Amino acid sequence: MLDFAMRSTYTPPALFAGILLLGVSMVATAQSEKEEKLPPPSATEDWSFKPPLVTPGDAYAQPPSDAIVLYGSTTDLGKWEHTDGSPVKWKAETDALTILPKSTDIRTKQKFGNIQLHLEWRTPDPSEDKGFNLGNSGVLIMGLYELQIYESWNYNTKIYYNGQAGSVYKQHAPLVNAARKPLTWQTYDVIFEAPVFRADKTVEKPAYMTVFHNNVLILNHVELKGPMVYQGYPKYHYHDPKLPLQLQEHGSRVSFRNIWVREL
Repeated sequence: MLDFAMRSTYTPPALFAGILLLGVSMVATAQSEKEEKLPPPSATEDWSFKPPLVTPGDAYAQPPSDAIVLYGSTTDLGKWEHTDGSPVKWKAETDALTILPKSTDIRTKQKFGNIQLHLEWRTPDPSEDKGFNLGNSGVLIMGLYELQIYESWNYNTKIYYNGQAGSVYKQHAPLVNAARKPLTWQTYDVIFEAPVFRADKTVEKPAYMTVFHNNVLILNHVELKGPMVYQGYPKYHYHDPKLPLQLQEHGSRVSFRNIWVREL
């Protein structure tokens, strides 16, 4: 019999042969890779488009240098109008633009397609609103695809989940509820990809939306089923590749500030 020391170092012939073959194979592979003719590093270097220089803005103060500021630190409403083309009746102050109930929605005079959107909003004292109208407003991108604004900090608020703050209205509920208290400023940061239509006006690619609510991801590249509808099911209808951004007046004195977009 072999003693313990001899048995612990003994390698069976079959195992030894396998190790030897593995070593030979590794050497052959290394030699093959060495002989393979790889393209020069420049072959995978993309010099076709130089990204333009953009100065990042502060989170709650200065927008990026290439942003289109729609409402900033002045009372200028020159970039907005009511949906009938009339001058804006909402209350414009240097620190906020507040909805005037029963005055109707407003929209931008400029039209947009794919955008990065930033805006800050604040719901009023809940005692002002009743029923299903607590801080009720919305951002209608292209005037069609609604990102809901609502007083959703209080979980006793009786609203369907795909109708609370941060939802794509009646389509997608937010992944989480990141709402703050009423009378507190909140932020939306949105990436919107407009739908693409074929020459025959059928949908080639649907719209998509990604949303951060108060810096929390709540909608992750969700597919939109069509424009917002209150009753029935959404479906696409052909429309222009660029349309105005719209803010909804729903009878509640919701306020806005620091609204800017970057065209993508």
